[in-house]
Amino acid sequence: MNDVKTPRISRIDRFFAISDRGSSMGREVRGGFATFFTMAYIVVLNPLIIATVKDAEGQFIGDGSTPNIPLVAAGTALVAGLLSILMGVIGKVPFAMAAGLGLNAFVTYGIASQMSWESAMGLVFLEGLIIALLVLTGFRTAVFNAIPPQLKTAISVGIGLFIALIGFVDAGFVRRVAAGPPLELGIAGSLASWPILVFVVGLLLTVLLVARQTKGAILIGIVVTTIFAIIVQAVTKVGAATVPGQDPNPGGFQLVVPEVPERIFGFENPLVLFREFDPLGAFGSVSVILALLLIFTLLITDFFDTMGTIVGVGGQAGLIKEDGTLPRTREILLVDSIGAAAGGAASVSSNTTYIESAAGVGEGARTGLASVVTGVLFLLAIFVSPLVAVVPYEAAAPALVVVGFLMMTAIREIDFTDYEISIPAFLTIVLMPFTYSIATGIGAGFVTYVLIKAVKGKAREVHPLMWTVAGLFVVYFALGPIKVLLNLG
Repeated sequence: MNDVKTPRISRIDRFFAISDRGSSMGREVRGGFATFFTMAYIVVLNPLIIATVKDAEGQFIGDGSTPNIPLVAAGTALVAGLLSILMGVIGKVPFAMAAGLGLNAFVTYGIASQMSWESAMGLVFLEGLIIALLVLTGFRTAVFNAIPPQLKTAISVGIGLFIALIGFVDAGFVRRVAAGPPLELGIAGSLASWPILVFVVGLLLTVLLVARQTKGAILIGIVVTTIFAIIVQAVTKVGAATVPGQDPNPGGFQLVVPEVPERIFGFENPLVLFREFDPLGAFGSVSVILALLLIFTLLITDFFDTMGTIVGVGGQAGLIKEDGTLPRTREILLVDSIGAAAGGAASVSSNTTYIESAAGVGEGARTGLASVVTGVLFLLAIFVSPLVAVVPYEAAAPALVVVGFLMMTAIREIDFTDYEISIPAFLTIVLMPFTYSIATGIGAGFVTYVLIKAVKGKAREVHPLMWTVAGLFVVYFALGPIKVLLNLG
């Protein structure tokens, strides 16, 4: 029996270089599951963002007259699944993909508000093609390799803080407020709510498991906390924090109410969404200049969000070499570029590499097999969406906080006595969580780095591509004034 199975396992091992990277089949599978459970919320959240808002013509995605959340959820899962598998097989790294948060909000409120959904998704598709072209010409890979190693470390650390903040906010442990300080603890400074208790219990459990170096710590934490959340909801009936047509319920669960589903299986055909995009429609809806500026905004955000993510997660996985390069960078970036175009073509918004992949890395994943596992789970989610929707933010968020800590430990590699690198590194680190944007942190770090070098007479030490990218970021930060000057609104 063993003689039959061994060759198949060894071929998988050789293809993904599992043993070479110090991993095992078990770690990769656990990592794939951990990543999936940490980012499965996107199957629920993406439709709530893009499927419930009308475009400039008063239509919804898919059906037109009414929101079709199940259909967009199925499309979100399909594209995420296929791209994650593609990343695993071609990129051979534990980086999962799905519809990008932030990007989907920009597409919804910044683009679809000015044109039809078909035209908005057409711009996303075009942006993906442009990024793919930049990869094929070698430009995107060259930019990646031109970034100083310590600045790459700062990107990783900043993403760690960003992930941790996302975890705290998603769980309602930290909240935005209308008046007073920008953020506060719990509800009006109090942790007195059942969902927050779920998060705290989940965080303590995960921390203890990680500290004890328990195998499967993060995945165990997610599963056990989800079960605890279901029990809490069954006993307390606290419900959701936000219900359409009802007053806000601050003490409720943030997005997903953890209840045993009435049914496990459900299916919507996501293929119908592929006819919901028009690549050139935007140029007939708005001015050519505005359409190009919208594409540029998508391009910069997507370009550097992904770059920051692969640096951060790749560094955490130990895949970044001493010279700061990452193996198979071109393949990784190409698949990510395909994700942007595929997301537009499928009308589920641009897909990108997810920072939540760090949860799988924290579980021990080091190869593309983990991404394949995550992708398969996303494809299964098309058919078992009711079951996927059980995991609440409060159960997944502890994993993000713990992973944030693990990524933060890389800060020791930055020389804070050298102000030429430490000041840009500091701005990169703090602005990611403070602005809720990876691209903003990277841009601030790049621009500051080249300026300091120039002022100190060391401009020649800066790679020409760093100057180019810094200049692009200056344009990116100035897009608001540019639109005003051009009277584009």
